[in-house]
Amino acid sequence: MAERPLTETAPRGWRALPAALRIGILFLAARAVTTAFLLAAAELSGVGSRFGEGANLATLTLGWDVQWYWYLAENGYPTDLPLTDSEDVAENQWAFMPIFAYLAKGLGVLLGSWGAGAVVISLVAGYLACLVLYRIVRMRASDDVAIWAVVLFASAPLAAMFQVGYAESLFLLWLFLSLWLVMRRQYGWLYLLIPLMAFTRPGVLAFGLFLGAYGLWRWFSRHREPLAPAEVVHIVVLGLLSVVTGFSWQLLAGAVTGESGAYLATELAWRRNWLGAGGAGFFPFDGFLQGAAFWFGSWGLGAVTGYIVLAAFVVGVAALLLFEPHVKRMGVETRLWSASYLVYLLAVFFPQSSIFRLLLPLSPLWGAVAMPRATWWRVGMLGACLLGQWWWIYNMYALGNTYWQIP
Repeated sequence: MAERPLTETAPRGWRALPAALRIGILFLAARAVTTAFLLAAAELSGVGSRFGEGANLATLTLGWDVQWYWYLAENGYPTDLPLTDSEDVAENQWAFMPIFAYLAKGLGVLLGSWGAGAVVISLVAGYLACLVLYRIVRMRASDDVAIWAVVLFASAPLAAMFQVGYAESLFLLWLFLSLWLVMRRQYGWLYLLIPLMAFTRPGVLAFGLFLGAYGLWRWFSRHREPLAPAEVVHIVVLGLLSVVTGFSWQLLAGAVTGESGAYLATELAWRRNWLGAGGAGFFPFDGFLQGAAFWFGSWGLGAVTGYIVLAAFVVGVAALLLFEPHVKRMGVETRLWSASYLVYLLAVFFPQSSIFRLLLPLSPLWGAVAMPRATWWRVGMLGACLLGQWWWIYNMYALGNTYWQIP
């Protein structure tokens, strides 16, 4: 049951407005702040920055990996994998899923450019994701908590993703809708949403792991909540659909290029930039071990220290998901999703500066952050979000001149 506190902290007139309107006002206010940060970053961009002295809002919002999405939309996927001078597979479009790129191209026909289409999609999807996040949190807590969760989400350190040409906003919309439907025990639309997730950006395999864990939890708790045979069928079939669509991109890349390992080789091309040719192989969970050794070795602390810190971090996060009272109040579904996604990241990712962006799918946990009702806590968390947002934008856009300043 949703929490019903004795009092609400927001003014009565504000609470009387429809949730969609309140969220729209808050989202636009957050976007205004982010725009100010981006404009300031453009002014501070200099000769050492990736964007140079002539940076402006357009060049920043269409920078970094946005260029890959644009290039994909204009040129499609290569049938022959490009190679580096050392005959390794080079970075190419197969690392990027098609839905966002081609939606932006279609909308761009109406708006005048691919970039305009991409930014509008990010903005609209970001607002809709806020609406769904509100519904998710509202199932477990009060309106006050749900609104604050949206405020923190819309103002978070990576909130610039809501107005740049990345696929993150759109993926979060599909993900939040999927989690909300699972929480409501309504599975029909998931047959559409799972393929949409799969071909928007990587991560749907984590949703398959989540559905497996969710199915086990429902089975072992069926004495508390009946589990109908139809639900069992849905959960199993949807889990299989997540796995099939998650691996289908690798099969498609192999079929088009004639190279069975085309997708994996493409993804490893980015890792090679960090570790060199000798460290660009793949084995599940090896990336974080390599990353611990790489980063702590770079900082002069030694690989062993990195392994210890990594182990302590994993144990600490597990304890947080298992025992922290506010996280527990967000419900089993949110906790199982968070655990599944983190296991997925541990299995496939090499930790580097993009890790902050890849943590965005954990955003339902903003509901737990918003639950403490003390004003100092909520205002303090909002201030920390805005400081983090400026730090991230300053480093990734105003500077963007070294290996750890890549979004």
